[in-house]
Amino acid sequence: MADGGLMRKGEDMRQRIVARAEIFREGDLFVGVCPDLDVSSFGETIEEARESLREALEAFLEECDSMGSLTAILEEAGFVHTDANWLPRQPIAAELVPVV
Repeated sequence: MADGGLMRKGEDMRQRIVARAEIFREGDLFVGVCPDLDVSSFGETIEEARESLREALEAFLEECDSMGSLTAILEEAGFVHTDANWLPRQPIAAELVPVV
C-alpha cells in the first residue's frame, strides 16, 4: 500500500496495520527494522530494505493472526486500535541520550 498500511490476506480492506519502519546502512546493505514489533530485514537499496521489511512484517502478522494472537501481540507492543486502523504508540519526544 502506498500509505504504509499492512493488509492481512482475506482482511476487510478498511482494516489495516500501520507500523513504524527505520532504515539503517550496515556495510554494503540497508537494514529495515520495525522496533515496535522487533522485526527486521535487509536489502541492497533503501527501497529493497523497505519492501523486504514489509514482507517480513506481513509474514509475522499473518502467523500471529493464524495462531489467534494478533490482537494480543499488537496490544502488548503498544498499538492502539482506532476506527479501522491499528496504529503504533507515538512518542512525545525522541532523543539521543549519552550514557557514559
